[in-house]
Amino acid sequence: MLRIFLFLLTNLAIVAVASITLSLLGFQGYLATNGVDLNLSSLLLFCFIFGMAGSVVSLLLSKTMAKMGTGTKIIGQPNNADEQWLIQTVRELSQQAGIGMPQVGIFPSQTSNAFATGWNRNNALVAVSTGLLSRFSRDEARAVMAHEIGHVSNGDMITLALVQGVVNTFVMFFSRVIGHTIDRAVFKTKYGHGPAFYITTIVAELILGALASMIVFWFSRQREFRADSYGAKLAGVQSMIGALEHLRAEQGIPSELPDTMIAFGIRTSGKGMTRLFMTHPPLEERIAALRTL
Repeated sequence: MLRIFLFLLTNLAIVAVASITLSLLGFQGYLATNGVDLNLSSLLLFCFIFGMAGSVVSLLLSKTMAKMGTGTKIIGQPNNADEQWLIQTVRELSQQAGIGMPQVGIFPSQTSNAFATGWNRNNALVAVSTGLLSRFSRDEARAVMAHEIGHVSNGDMITLALVQGVVNTFVMFFSRVIGHTIDRAVFKTKYGHGPAFYITTIVAELILGALASMIVFWFSRQREFRADSYGAKLAGVQSMIGALEHLRAEQGIPSELPDTMIAFGIRTSGKGMTRLFMTHPPLEERIAALRTL
């Protein structure tokens, strides 16, 4: 129920932001004044505003959504040795990376996982699961936190949001061009848009969205290699390899992160054709890349 609420809240915010922006820009629609042709400039503006609004709003709400979606408890005053160690470790790593101290949290999950999110590298959130804290050695857990600090320092959350926004823009643009063309050429609609435009646009968005998501997932996999390398620099190559090998040993355990947070975790699984839609490279490849260091 909470996830549905967050989904609706986010989408309402996106529609509100995009609508207000278009209104301020004096947007009158993307059909030309003759009611027949597409005004491609207006269409591109419409798609850009809505495409980027989704990514920007999600990015700005990312910390709140992550905390609510995973049940993350932010550590204010450490209550035990684990929390004290975690706060001190993140403080040391963030100082090494030259970024502001992130919020640090723990989320209830027996799966070994961690994530980082936030719109600003100096105002981020880094969280780790109870399962990882209880089963990983201190060196392995430190390497995992260094990996997440690497995401923050590299600005991966912001870059991924921008990439997603650009992809959204072009998917919306070309799906409407396709819908308009079919509505005119096949269904002979003379003015405005008929039902065929909306049906074709939806179908085209689904197909183009699936194809375009491969670009986003490819970028996400590349940033994992960079974060691994950054984590190895901060925590040591062998510690980073040890952490990934520990994750590989637990590979059969499914991730408990919400779908919206999977790309920001440290582990995922998939093989075959599903690799094209994986947010993370296979652990074997990540370990092999670290060994070359």
